[in-house]
Amino acid sequence: MNYIEEISKYLLPSLVVFATAYLVMREFLRREEKKAKLEVLLHTNKETIPIRLQAYERLILFLERIHPESIIIRENEAGLNNKQLQQKLLTAIRTEFEHNLSQQIYVSPKLWMHIKNAKESIIQLVNAEAMQLLATDSSLSLSKAVIESHMQQQNSVLEIAKTELKEEISLIWK
Repeated sequence: MNYIEEISKYLLPSLVVFATAYLVMREFLRREEKKAKLEVLLHTNKETIPIRLQAYERLILFLERIHPESIIIRENEAGLNNKQLQQKLLTAIRTEFEHNLSQQIYVSPKLWMHIKNAKESIIQLVNAEAMQLLATDSSLSLSKAVIESHMQQQNSVLEIAKTELKEEISLIWK
């Protein structure tokens, strides 16, 4: 029995020291891993936040460029008829959208859906107003009809998309 007592005098404190060292090392390694992950996250955010902000800028610019007043001023030319202006407007909207298509990877799916809805809403507006006029009517008739119809809309899809975009941007700063 004396032999077992002698072994346990040395073995028991050694096990306690080993367990303590193990627990301390495990906690130290966990903290180091968390610190490394945080550093990677901070580094990633330093690089991605400017890119995301640029995407938001491009999307707000897209929404402003397809606003009926803006696009009509840019695309309407003297001598165009209703049908020609309709085609120019639709082409310009689709070109603008295609130019900004890659921005969807930097924004939430919900915001991208609002952006697409805004584009489709403006296309539908242009098509609906063009159908109510003769193809040979002047482009001024279509311009006036589109702008007036858009002004009558309460909470236009464009404004909803802009609001969603601004809200998503504000989440970056929180």
